[in-house]
Amino acid sequence: MRWHKFISTILHPIVMPTIGIILYFILSPVNLYKQQQYKILAIVFIATYLIPLLLLVFLKSIGYIKSFRVHSIDERKFPIFFMMILFMILGKMFASMSIFRDLSYLFYGTVFGLGFIYMLFPFKIKGSLHLLSMGVAVGYFLLFQQIQSVNIIPVSIVFIFLSGLLASSRLHLKAHTYREVYIGFFVGVFSPFIAFCVL
Repeated sequence: MRWHKFISTILHPIVMPTIGIILYFILSPVNLYKQQQYKILAIVFIATYLIPLLLLVFLKSIGYIKSFRVHSIDERKFPIFFMMILFMILGKMFASMSIFRDLSYLFYGTVFGLGFIYMLFPFKIKGSLHLLSMGVAVGYFLLFQQIQSVNIIPVSIVFIFLSGLLASSRLHLKAHTYREVYIGFFVGVFSPFIAFCVL
């Protein structure tokens, strides 16, 4: 049980954007000054980790959510909508900078993925946000490989392997059904490609 909680924690959806940015800097053929990298990393970390964390603390303090795991669909509605706005702002920011335009697909893709998950709520389907974030990572780095003409298949394979571990952990913890896990992952994989085609 502890192992499954550990996997769910280190691969939490609010951690993944920061991991994605770090990998982007490592893998990108574009040369960036360290100061630029630190600035962007700080912005992403604050927007996708600190702010959502503070939001959850606030929502729990006012009784909107019962726990930080945000189990029910009703509890998820506002946090997901809030995250969509944050990711949209980040997507627009990166899209406005030509050197980082490809990075915008990571954030716009997440917006599309979260939007799809949100639209499933009336049908009482709670897609896995953990697997959505992993799917977005897989999809984005497959897209990144095509855009930048670099070979990073091993990175995608590692993400797919980690997705399997994470899915197993979420199922073991009874946080989701098989359907919810698959929906989260595959919606995530296709979302960056949708963002690339639409925008």
